[in-house]
Amino acid sequence: MNYTEKLEELEQRVDGAVKEVRQAATEDHEQLEARIDKHQQNVQSAVDKGQQRMGQAADQLDSKWTQVKTDASAKVADLKAKMAQRRREHDAEAATTDADWAESDAAAAIDLASWATDNARLAILDALDARAYANDLTARAHQSN
Repeated sequence: MNYTEKLEELEQRVDGAVKEVRQAATEDHEQLEARIDKHQQNVQSAVDKGQQRMGQAADQLDSKWTQVKTDASAKVADLKAKMAQRRREHDAEAATTDADWAESDAAAAIDLASWATDNARLAILDALDARAYANDLTARAHQSN
């Protein structure tokens, strides 16, 4: 696996997210709703694809990754439910509370992404080390023959 390529793809996605958040900060409620609907569909599609890929490799996954997948699905469902609830609320105080929760959810998502990035880094380093160790043992086995 080309880890550098995967991390560069992730970097491009983060850069795109930063650019879009800057653009969205100037939009009105209707524009933001349309943008959110589009991205909820994209997130759900990515979760579905991830679940499909994870399902194919389930026997190779440990419980942490399974939990991350479950948490991501639950987070998407929770965000959809909160969006639907927000649309039904017209009270300014409730809207403020919803905004506070949405900001909290965004911060939690960033924290999760940070954790996932750190975990991915550690997993990549572990995979590289395991491969290097296996290669060393293989080379030693061939030298002793």
